[in-house]
Formats: sequence, C-alpha cells, structure tokens
Amino acid sequence: MATSPLVMSILKPTVAPNFWSQTAWAVLRAVLGIMMVHNGLDKFADIQSFAHGYVEVIGLPFPIFFSYLAALTETVAAPLLAIGFLTRPAAFGLFSTMCVAMYHHILVAGLNLPYLELSAIYAASFLLFTVNGAGLFSTDALIANWLDASSLSIQAKQLMRLEKAYQAPSAEQKQANVAKS
Repeated sequence: MATSPLVMSILKPTVAPNFWSQTAWAVLRAVLGIMMVHNGLDKFADIQSFAHGYVEVIGLPFPIFFSYLAALTETVAAPLLAIGFLTRPAAFGLFSTMCVAMYHHILVAGLNLPYLELSAIYAASFLLFTVNGAGLFSTDALIANWLDASSLSIQAKQLMRLEKAYQAPSAEQKQANVAKS
C-alpha cells in the first residue's frame, strides 16, 4: 500500500531535533511555567485557608508545613521550568504537587472530570518535561553544552545557534542518496 508524503509527514513522529519542534517545546515550557506561578502565590496569600481546605482534607500530617512546601515548590519551580533551568527536578516537583491536587479532587468530588481536568493536564505536561527535559532552547542545554562539548550532536548545536539546521538533509535522505550511489 503506497502512502502519500503528506500522510507520512503528518503521522511520522519527530525524532530528530528541528527548529519548529524545539520552538513548540520551548513555548509549552514557558507557558506552563508562567501560568503555574500564580498558584503558588495564591497559596502564600492565605496559607491557613489552603492548609485547612486542602491539606487537612486529604489527611496529610503537618498541614501548614506541607502548604508552605507546595507554595514554595510552585513559586520557585514554575519560573525554573519557564526558563528551562533545572527543568527535570522542577518539573518533578510540580508533577508531585499536581498528583496531590488530583488526589484531593478525587477525594472530594470523585472521578468528576471538571474538577480533575486542569490538574491532570498540568500533571501530564510536567511528567513530559520530567522525562524528556527542557529541549534545546533552554538554559539546561546551554549549560550541558558548556560542561561537556560532546554532550549534544552537531545538528543540535547548530539548531541551538539558530542556524539553518532544519534545512539540512535528514538521515533518510542521506540513506536514499547512499543507496542510489
């Protein structure tokens, strides 16, 4: 069965770094980080209310301590995620707070999607960054390249410098050219 190049370009996952996938990765990271900061600030604004309304409800000991921990995690880790610095630990901390939020929503409202929706989307997004890291357009990538010059591929380095690496021939095109020779 022959498939069209359009269908293949739609279905084929991106495995090599390219400008547009890395740009989308960076935009998602920045939007998540910026949107998450207010949650921590809201907790700090009325820590007693958050401790009573959320932390005590799920039965955690030391509700004030855990309220401050959640607020601090969301206030510090969200900007770190936005700039792509220490992304994996920051995303893991945010993923953890969202898992606790999801547990709270299930305890209070059951498997009611309107209550779970936002925290589940946040949790999935933070898990994505915990597993995959920040991407090439990040502080982490700059530091990794600075610490170990061989840590990134030549194509990734070109892309980080915003060279026209995305126009370079793909591995499949190179293989096809070799096969023709």
